[in-house]
Amino acid sequence: MRFSRVAAAATAAALVLGLTACGGDDSSGGDAGSGSEKSFAAGTTMERLNKAQAIKLGTKFDQPGFGLKGLSGKPEGFDVEVAKIIVDELGIPEDKIEYVETPSKVREDAIINNNADMVVATYTINDERKKRIAFAGPYYEAGQNILVKNADTSITGPDSFKDGTKKVCSVTGSTPAEEIKKYVKDVASQLVLFDTYDKCITAVDGGQVDAVTTDNVILLGYIAKNEGKYKLAGENFTKEPYGIGVKLEDTAFRTFINDTLEKAFQDGRWQKAWDATAGKFGAELGAAPTVNRY
Repeated sequence: MRFSRVAAAATAAALVLGLTACGGDDSSGGDAGSGSEKSFAAGTTMERLNKAQAIKLGTKFDQPGFGLKGLSGKPEGFDVEVAKIIVDELGIPEDKIEYVETPSKVREDAIINNNADMVVATYTINDERKKRIAFAGPYYEAGQNILVKNADTSITGPDSFKDGTKKVCSVTGSTPAEEIKKYVKDVASQLVLFDTYDKCITAVDGGQVDAVTTDNVILLGYIAKNEGKYKLAGENFTKEPYGIGVKLEDTAFRTFINDTLEKAFQDGRWQKAWDATAGKFGAELGAAPTVNRY
């Protein structure tokens, strides 16, 4: 009887292993064999990444809801989840993603210098950046706004900086930093720039600046994390389409990402990514944007 029980257990174990080897359902896309099921044209970035079974993903580490380094030691947020959708379509396991921190001022350099295979980092598509890199997307449209302390009633929008008495903080190399220059009376004395928004928030807390300006969804993340401490001052005053940065000449990879985004818009993965991340902060996702296949 003992022998029979051992033999039965061994047979059951073999059956489980056999089913695993055949490739059972894994909704996470994270099994090590997933890459073998994908096929890409020879010489493309997709083929290279799939064969390597690894990818370097540029994102931010300091932005709640989009790319914030969590307790796991890895960034978490909407940007990260959108990137994971693309990684899954490449047939690369999630645990093979190498996260590369890419603050605003180094995003183009990270792509050009091969420090990242793609950058998904609240990355506004604009013509100046398109001279150096290419964009897939957009996958979301944000709008610039202003964060102030909850008790502050003196700042109600960007025009509040025109009298020259208020200081505002933003991030070096960002679109919001350039946009706010249109409203300040004296850039040198009123606009304070750091490499991360965390430092801007610290400056508001310490009274070195009166406000922080960037995209509304980023600011809403800070507001949600610090209930009752901050608020938005007024309405959005720009439109910021977020794209995914790749090498300037890599049309095939950009097309692949655009195709993947359009699929995700339709099959619910895009909405699911939002609901699990930035959607928790009260911002609206809105309708899926139209991918720009320029």
